Amino acid sequence: MENFFTDRFGSEAGDYLIRWVVTELPGLIIVVVLFLLAIKITAVLIKKLSNTLIERATKSPSVDTYEATKRINTLISISYKSVIIVLWVMFIMLVLQKVGVNIGPILASVGIIGLAVGFGAQELVRDIISGFFILIEDQIRTGDVAIINGTGGLVERIELRTVTLRDQSGTVHVFQNGKISSLSNMTKDWSAMVFDIGVAYKEDTQKVMEVIKQVGDELKDDPAFSDDIIEPIEVMGLNEFGDSAIIIRARIKTKPIKQWGVGREYRKRLKSRFDELNIEIPFPHTTVYWGEEIKPLQMDVTRIPEKLKQ
Repeated sequence: MENFFTDRFGSEAGDYLIRWVVTELPGLIIVVVLFLLAIKITAVLIKKLSNTLIERATKSPSVDTYEATKRINTLISISYKSVIIVLWVMFIMLVLQKVGVNIGPILASVGIIGLAVGFGAQELVRDIISGFFILIEDQIRTGDVAIINGTGGLVERIELRTVTLRDQSGTVHVFQNGKISSLSNMTKDWSAMVFDIGVAYKEDTQKVMEVIKQVGDELKDDPAFSDDIIEPIEVMGLNEFGDSAIIIRARIKTKPIKQWGVGREYRKRLKSRFDELNIEIPFPHTTVYWGEEIKPLQMDVTRIPEKLKQ
């Protein structure tokens, strides 16, 4: 092996390579192996930690399992990525040291560059700080349905710099954390579906409210929906006098993200019950004013045309 290096790189270079292979290469191989093991162990430990936390949340009667799972998954994902970044930085530093690079000046340069970048990349720093507070304050989690800056969708990813939403059409929206000016979480802890139900003025308001309550109670007693509905339907009463209908407002509280399915089923059942009881859901009525000089068209049904008399 000594002749192999000296013949190709010269005497001094060959001696240096021999010493490096003997003294440093085994250490470099150990560093690579340890790095790969650390990556694997980190993934296993993170997964085990996630399963343990979710299992504890499931056993606790005072904790909403679904909400706890979303928060745990979000925090675990951020923690895993942070640990991986730290491992990569340590691995690169050790590799550079093993190949003979003095990392002292590099670390000093990184500090200076980091300071310069900090002044020039204030937007990036703002995004990271905002993302940190979003996670700490538990504003949204992966799996929530949220409206960010007027755009609604399912939260697919939460990172320190960005939040990713996917709307119903499949379009992916990415928001910088530092530029989020308004955030509405539609599925935190519990959700609700609000119904504005219009019926004709001629209908008995009290009877209609009783029907609305009855259909809501039947839906809650249905095994297919009972687990999704938190509380019985709340009939708030006559809410508005509309142009062609009186508006009765009601609300059903559900588990997060379940309000839309429950709402569609409730509307279907309520329409069928209204049809059975002949409760009218009116169409808008329009009155056309012709003015005083132009008389409205009139129909005299008592007058028989002369042709018909013959």
